[in-house]
Amino acid sequence: MKEWFKKGEHWVWFSASAVSVSVILVVGLISMITYKGLIHFWPHQVYTFQLNTNGHIETIVGEIYQEKFKKVLVQVDEKTSEEKKIVQHLLKVGNRDVYGIDFRWISSADIVNKEMRLAKKVVVVERYEWGNSYGNLHSIKHNGEEIKINDSYMPRLNDLLTASHGIHKEINHIEKIIIGGINNKIEKLRLEQKKLELDNEFPQEIEKNFILQKKQLNLDFMDQQKELDALYKKNNETGELILTIAGDKKIYIPIKNIIKLWQPNEMSFIGDIAYFFSSIASFLIDDPREANTEGGVFPAIIGTITMVVLMAMFVMPMGVIAAIYMSEYAKEGIILRIVRISVNNLAGVPSIVFGIFGLGFFVYILGASIDEMFYEYALPNPTFGTPALLWASLTMALLTLPVVIVSTQEGLSRVPIALREGGLALGATKSETIMKIVLPMTLPAIMTGLILAVARAAGEVAPLMLVGVVKLAPELPIDFNAPFIHLDRKFMHLGFHIYDVGFQSPNVEASQPLVYATSLLLIIIIVSLNLGAISIRNRLREQYKSLSH
Repeated sequence: MKEWFKKGEHWVWFSASAVSVSVILVVGLISMITYKGLIHFWPHQVYTFQLNTNGHIETIVGEIYQEKFKKVLVQVDEKTSEEKKIVQHLLKVGNRDVYGIDFRWISSADIVNKEMRLAKKVVVVERYEWGNSYGNLHSIKHNGEEIKINDSYMPRLNDLLTASHGIHKEINHIEKIIIGGINNKIEKLRLEQKKLELDNEFPQEIEKNFILQKKQLNLDFMDQQKELDALYKKNNETGELILTIAGDKKIYIPIKNIIKLWQPNEMSFIGDIAYFFSSIASFLIDDPREANTEGGVFPAIIGTITMVVLMAMFVMPMGVIAAIYMSEYAKEGIILRIVRISVNNLAGVPSIVFGIFGLGFFVYILGASIDEMFYEYALPNPTFGTPALLWASLTMALLTLPVVIVSTQEGLSRVPIALREGGLALGATKSETIMKIVLPMTLPAIMTGLILAVARAAGEVAPLMLVGVVKLAPELPIDFNAPFIHLDRKFMHLGFHIYDVGFQSPNVEASQPLVYATSLLLIIIIVSLNLGAISIRNRLREQYKSLSH
């Protein structure tokens, strides 16, 4: 045993055990998030229960959302009692407009005959408001006529839903694209007029031109508003769907309020798969609804990608130039050592500190100064003197700058000195040698640092909460209005979306699946970026091997 300890074998086993435990924890965590994230998109079966609560018989229909055991004391006789475990079911009963809640706990002890059966021909209706509705199809009310629904009338219901979805798309296009563009032009004219008035450069000819432009834009706005009113009226005429819910109650759901409906208990496996991929597509391309507890994450995806791309454009030149100067030009000494220590320590600063710095320096100092110099006509409404996409990108660039600097320095240090001397011997200047020989060979290391920086920036939340990220952005940071990328707008972010839905949601049970689904999406993005970094590292190693030979 002493010989075994002397050889250091115990440290090998200890290290191997620690690595094994770490791998198991990581795999377990990712597996749990993957399962709970993907199960959110799978159609769940709907059950019906008969409950006997204090002699009152009640029928409940819903999805089994969660189960847990509860210990209760059961009276065996007059003197003794024993502890038993009773299953508690958390049901998603939907119909929030009727019951006031989406979820309800029931005890297996209250279920009549302990019977839990699938609800026959139950329909799940996903709505734009009030969440899901569960019930049986009763009839359609269209053009003042109530039509009983059977198999022959299902195509007519699908036609009405298709027509309503088409109208919704037209309404969204007019509101977000056309009217949004008109409002953008009106606002630009207003600010331009205010700017000319402040500069005392607003003669009558320009004023008349402004009046004509505003008049034309107002006419265009009125035309689009009339078309919108017609579309809303047409959508109101698509009719109502009448459902019979638990307790033989009837509810009336306007067709215009229905996103989709399905019968989970009647679907085949192929139908389940089709629904699964359709739900994933909706999650990726739809806007959030109901305080972010329903709908998709498209604005958060666009905001995250836009911020990361801008951050990469800022951090790459800053990090590469700093690394080249410290490695190739700066003389060794106490100042350079202090700078290197500072860069290394900067990587350990808490991210919230960067957020506070970004808010104080970029927003309140730099942004306010830009407003005073270039956007004085827009004051007191700030243009850049408020948290926005630009300041979030710059803050994240500072946060990830040490990663790019260190990675670039490592790449520069691996380039053989003989190559530098060869370039100088052939008559090239030092800058030409760096740009044409050293820097191209360092490019894989630079890309590795950049991808690692992007992976970190994609998962940060704390600093972004202070410098531009919001719960729900009214506009995307990218649209069809010039300059197309709006650096002065606030935006949504996947990381903050997870925090908001998980900890600030008014409907905790409904938001839990969305938290796992969004977390899975963010993990996929970050893992993909890290796999890219690993691939670049491997290519770099092969390149150095060939150079060493």
